[in-house]
Amino acid sequence: MSRPRAAGALLLALGCVATLSGCGAESPGGRPTVVIGAKEFTEEWVIGELYKQGLQNAGYKVELKSNIGSTNIIDGALTSGQIDLYPEYTGVILQVLAQQTKIPGSAGETFSKAKAFQEKRGLTMLPPTPFQNRDAVGVKPAFARKYGLRTIADLRRAPHVVFGEYPDNLAGALGYHQLVKAYGLRNTEVKTLNIGLQYPALDHGQVDAADVFTTDPQLAHGGYTLLADTKSFYGYQNLAPVLRKGVLEQQGPGFAKVLNRIDALLTDKAVREMNRAVDTVRLAPSEVATDFLRANGMT
Repeated sequence: MSRPRAAGALLLALGCVATLSGCGAESPGGRPTVVIGAKEFTEEWVIGELYKQGLQNAGYKVELKSNIGSTNIIDGALTSGQIDLYPEYTGVILQVLAQQTKIPGSAGETFSKAKAFQEKRGLTMLPPTPFQNRDAVGVKPAFARKYGLRTIADLRRAPHVVFGEYPDNLAGALGYHQLVKAYGLRNTEVKTLNIGLQYPALDHGQVDAADVFTTDPQLAHGGYTLLADTKSFYGYQNLAPVLRKGVLEQQGPGFAKVLNRIDALLTDKAVREMNRAVDTVRLAPSEVATDFLRANGMT
């Protein structure tokens, strides 16, 4: 969930130059246009569209900039005023931005500490979603049975483990190297794979274990065993809008109510199905968001 991509920052900057009307211009009603940002993967595209369309349906003027990049890049866009808000995972805020190494013991505590961190920076957060999108370690059931694997630490029982990791998550607080250190997995070697390729790599025996996402629709097909993260290495990862404080003051209380209503609908099942509709059925994120809002009476 934290993947650096410098090109995203460049596109963002160019987008602001090319569309100055979307970078703080006022809407016909006198309220400034709100610029929403989203990172560069399916779930963020969908949620960005949900926020955009939900707010537009409620009468707000909104621009959406997707594919901005990693956590550090999009955080820079927010704090520099290039965007007004974006959806972020609570644990990522603590582990990547605040660089805290001690993992809170619950989802609620994670949110409270993440919000307190952001408040000190002139930002704020709205209530989190019911769903979490956590990283997890997946293996094939046969591999789990062969070595009696139930937890990530159990990987030490295998003589040698090829671990699939996406290229941008080797270093950092949630990265492969820290995972190896936390669980003492000295019997592993890493194989970098682009996001989405973990599953065929597991299926074809190219890797023995892989970093996967819990809301990935490919997990819904079965055929994979998730190993328990007994050290809470990956933390709690509910999602919440992060905003500059001035945005809520400018837009009024109805603005937060729209976002809160959308977020309250985002269960694990709902998000996994929307991700599936984009990744597998190949619908556009905008179409998926429209259908979801219509089904929930928000159009």
